[in-house]
Amino acid sequence: MMPRPAVFLDRDGTLVNDPGFQRDPSTVELLPGAAAAVARLNAAGIVVIVVTNQSGIARGLITPAEYAAVERAITARFAEAGAVLDATYHCPHYPAAGGPCECRKPGSLLYRRAAEEWRLDLPASWGVGDRVSDLQPVRALGGRGVLVRTGAGRKHESEAHEAGFPVVDDLAAAVGLMLGAIPP
Repeated sequence: MMPRPAVFLDRDGTLVNDPGFQRDPSTVELLPGAAAAVARLNAAGIVVIVVTNQSGIARGLITPAEYAAVERAITARFAEAGAVLDATYHCPHYPAAGGPCECRKPGSLLYRRAAEEWRLDLPASWGVGDRVSDLQPVRALGGRGVLVRTGAGRKHESEAHEAGFPVVDDLAAAVGLMLGAIPP
């Protein structure tokens, strides 16, 4: 099987509303247009991987079980809207509580793990998020990134421009940009 491109999506502020350390699955709220954008990636045969920093676990603000319940709710809400998130990878660490790790964005461990498990073509892949640290791992592995203005994106817009990342309004606009650049 030939390696395939993927789109690595940040979770909070890119796919779902970010209330901060979300622990209640009943409060999961998809961002407008996010499910339709993911469905477009699915229809194009692009692997959709979510990569998320979840330091609330290490901080004791959410339990691993609460994190897992929220992830199941997110996956279910996307599925109900006709969109598939192929896999989710998370970093539960907090550098101030345990030192740095390779899996916390902008580290690339989770991206490399996904590439191996899903046979991904990293140079043909994209990262999308509302912080530059969401985009840096994909770039470090040869791919490209795009910042969305949803979530905390507006606060990081100038940093993204300085780093050479395109900035768009939301995930739907990012998908339009990516699908125009990813060969069939």
